[in-house]
Amino acid sequence: MSATMLAAKLLLVPSLILLLSLAQRRWGAGLAGWLSAFPVYAGPVLLILSVEQGHDFAAQAAEGTLYAVVATLAFCIAYGWTCLRHGVLLSLFAAALTYALTVSILQFVYLPLWLAFLVVLGLLTVAPHALPKRPPPTRSAPPGNIDLVLRMALGATMVLLVTYFADVMGPRTSGLFGMFPLMSTVLVTFSHHHAGPDCAVALLRGMFYGFYGFASFCVVMTLVLPGHGLLVSFAAGLSTVLALQLISKRLMPKNALGTDARS
Repeated sequence: MSATMLAAKLLLVPSLILLLSLAQRRWGAGLAGWLSAFPVYAGPVLLILSVEQGHDFAAQAAEGTLYAVVATLAFCIAYGWTCLRHGVLLSLFAAALTYALTVSILQFVYLPLWLAFLVVLGLLTVAPHALPKRPPPTRSAPPGNIDLVLRMALGATMVLLVTYFADVMGPRTSGLFGMFPLMSTVLVTFSHHHAGPDCAVALLRGMFYGFYGFASFCVVMTLVLPGHGLLVSFAAGLSTVLALQLISKRLMPKNALGTDARS
């Protein structure tokens, strides 16, 4: 492993987590959740897989990542309901178990790319209604220095694990873990702990509206990466994400981002 690649694995995702955490501190939980649905974790993972394993491998991983959006929705819904009555650890356990069970089922699901995309879009449409209805949070959860360090360390660790075991797992499983709800985990658990379940649910709902762009990113990467390489595929994918994220933000209910944002 070259020094440049090691630096990318150690620094890319933690740097993005830092920016997300600062956004949460500045604008509140809902907007942080919406921003976290950008390919903050999966994007760097696919980039590294493309460099280390080849464009075709990364394209297949991107298709697996599209399927994993479904598992992430299940993770978020499980956490959203469990956190109303229980603390962080039990809520996280229930959500992680739900994610693992969903991924184990998805391993046996093979659909044409266009159909898988339509299924994901349909689930994204109904997912916000599957979360408990809660009042907008009255306070946000600005991360402390220790929280930030833990978030960033977890991000770097997950990137190292997924890319290190990519040969063993293969592209599809690597893609499924490339969508492991890392951002959901690090943001929602700290929000739940510091600001309560209403803040956690607001953050999760914001994530749902952001996943439209993420799902489109996976499709673009699957189609473009094999024939056009990194620069063109990532430019096309990120441009698509940005456009759809801006559209989804305009379509969101006014209180979906929470009321704790500060001007």
